[in-house]
Amino acid sequence: MAQAHMVEAALIAAHPGLLVEIMPVIASGDRVLDRALSEVGGKALWTKELDHALLSGEIDIAVHSMKDVETLRPPELRIAAMLPRADVRDRLIGAVLVAALPQNARVGTSAPRRTAQLLKLRPDLIITLFRGNVATRLAKLEAGEADATLLAAAGLDRLGMGDTGFAVPIETMLPAPSQGAVGIEALADNDAVQRILAPLNHNDTFECVMAERAFLAALSADCQSPVAALAIVDGDQIWLRAQIYTLDGVQSEHDEIRFARGDSSAPTKLANLLLDRSARELRAIFG
Repeated sequence: MAQAHMVEAALIAAHPGLLVEIMPVIASGDRVLDRALSEVGGKALWTKELDHALLSGEIDIAVHSMKDVETLRPPELRIAAMLPRADVRDRLIGAVLVAALPQNARVGTSAPRRTAQLLKLRPDLIITLFRGNVATRLAKLEAGEADATLLAAAGLDRLGMGDTGFAVPIETMLPAPSQGAVGIEALADNDAVQRILAPLNHNDTFECVMAERAFLAALSADCQSPVAALAIVDGDQIWLRAQIYTLDGVQSEHDEIRFARGDSSAPTKLANLLLDRSARELRAIFG
């Protein structure tokens, strides 16, 4: 909802007098909280209700956290715009640093990427399932269900909770692909809505996020795949860093590539490079 209000404000700023109605939708991902997403339908649990509302004409646009949007989308829909990207880092709540966590500390998360990265850094950690919104996860932490948890800095900032937790450096934990980005989706053939959304698009964010999503697509990655990736604009180039893991963090590969803006083949090259170098157990997770 915080993101929907951000988009509402951006629309009105770009088109003074535009009437915007927010229509709340409860996604399946908010209903099923006792199991990991990988067990109950993956990232589609965050989009299927919105997809249906778009395709039926109930709504004109859908607002997404881009990291929760499946890599392959219905051809009838198009990510038309992205707002400027927010803080891409994770925040650790419960300790100042991952290294400062007590021996055998319990860390609550449902993310395969965070699980793998934590176990690579600290094989002694005990990972416990944490699902739900920010308030739910913080309540679980307060209730003693874990010693620490990780939350996206962008989400905390958007909720006015920017002083919660401690930012984990990118060098310690590379973020999830598309983390910190808000995307706006519409019907691909609705030219009028596409024109309305065009002024909202932050092109640097759009290019970087699409590069990260192309990397995911080349891996055939899904919600069960422990993957980290971050693209940033560097002059007239895109700098893409990426990591892939086994879920236990024992095996991993990482590398980076710099490429000209507009080169759609480069993320695939990086994905293939990592897969070619991977041991059989790591490679088997993808594709």
